[in-house]
Amino acid sequence: MVETRTTPIPVRRALRELGTDVQTWRKLLGLTAAQVADRAGMSRATLHKLESGQGGVSLETALRVFRALGIMDIVVESADPYRSDIGRLRSEEVLPQRVRQSQPKKQADV
Repeated sequence: MVETRTTPIPVRRALRELGTDVQTWRKLLGLTAAQVADRAGMSRATLHKLESGQGGVSLETALRVFRALGIMDIVVESADPYRSDIGRLRSEEVLPQRVRQSQPKKQADV
């Protein structure tokens, strides 16, 4: 049996917001959907999926659109953990090679 997962509401909201932002950037730059799709190397239908917040668009596809709009660097920098408060606070710490799930602590026998 195949398990289907529904997209969490906050993710759906973010998809719609990001799609609206992409469309707004495109219009502010005076570009048609066909021009952006061509520059990003995709179909207008794929660009429409992104702009309408449908999801299912790969990260690479989104980055191609951001690049076509000239905003890829802004988007990538916004995800930089060292630009966040916690990242700056912990920037001197050595990051572990991998993070493992912690084991529950055993209670001492009474």
